[in-house]
Amino acid sequence: MKNVSKIISCYAADTSGVCSALYELGGMVIVHDASGCNSTYSTHDEPRWYDKRSMIYISALKEMDSIMGNDEKLISDAVSAAHDQKPKFIAICGSPMPMMTGVDFDAIAEEIEHRSGIRTFAIHTNGTHSYLKGAADSLLEIVKEYVHEQPKIKNGVNILGAAPLDFSLNGTVEAIKDKLEKNRFEVISCLAMNSTLDEIKNAASAKANLVISYSGLSAAKYMEKRFGIPYICGLPFGKKFADEIIALLKSSDKSLYPCAERTADKKGIYIIGEGIISGSLAKAVELETGKKARVICPLDHDKNMLADGDFDFFAEEDIEKLLSEETPKAVIADPLYKFIVPKQTEFISLPHFAFSGRCYQRSMPNLINETEFFEFIKNIL
Repeated sequence: MKNVSKIISCYAADTSGVCSALYELGGMVIVHDASGCNSTYSTHDEPRWYDKRSMIYISALKEMDSIMGNDEKLISDAVSAAHDQKPKFIAICGSPMPMMTGVDFDAIAEEIEHRSGIRTFAIHTNGTHSYLKGAADSLLEIVKEYVHEQPKIKNGVNILGAAPLDFSLNGTVEAIKDKLEKNRFEVISCLAMNSTLDEIKNAASAKANLVISYSGLSAAKYMEKRFGIPYICGLPFGKKFADEIIALLKSSDKSLYPCAERTADKKGIYIIGEGIISGSLAKAVELETGKKARVICPLDHDKNMLADGDFDFFAEEDIEKLLSEETPKAVIADPLYKFIVPKQTEFISLPHFAFSGRCYQRSMPNLINETEFFEFIKNIL
């Protein structure tokens, strides 16, 4: 059977992406799904759950309500909770069962907004896509709803696509912000970690956007079209690539993908993971060590994010077959990928919260300003 994970794990679903993207913005997120599933969205895929409260709820969808199309229960429960909690907005999203029964989320959102008087919008998830799609759709909706034209601030920049599912809580996002500020940028907002909804409302005053994962790309493209703000896709890994990104943010008046501007070597290093993060790491490895790296992206991506020679394989069997045939010198990936990597290939662990969850959370590194990681790669290969 195609596209079945028999050995490795699977990535967090789009519903988790919605919860993660909207977690800190003061809204109420309602996942239309069965009772008990909230633990997946709010705890297993959310490291902030233990330290920071958020209004994430489950509709407790029952079989008979689903079969009979009893949408009134969801609507009335949402309105009642909204009156008690007084959120800044309400977002509802779906899971596989509502998809199969054809629930009209736009109509439900409109009815909830009419009864509650609180802005309500639907995020069209179905639980079959990755967290990146859910997060991307959520951030795009927030930008469309709350960001409006403002005078530009010199050296103003937004960070787009920040979420613990990609970066954990290891200080990576804070380090990116710190690096920008040390290079005389004013960080207007960070979608959507460590920024309030009021700060995000000022996002149109930025002169450039830094997109650090695919989840921020849709919002970046919208802001480019609506407000004329160019974006740069990449993470400032290593000194040389960080300097390149800083220079592009200061000088470029068009959108660029420096994470994809690199060459590849079939027998070199393979990096498995999210496109912008993995591409940025591959570029940094090339600049810092002189060694070539290729990316295998098993997640949602934009064609411009990947370089010539990269792969967009989603299926476990395709990734395993490729690695078996190419037998690269090394593979950098989440530890759970180790079981489909050839034994003669050097495996370098780089945990990804969206893939292995809390299993390796304590060993998820912050590679911003990191030099030892690249020295390690240079010395072992």
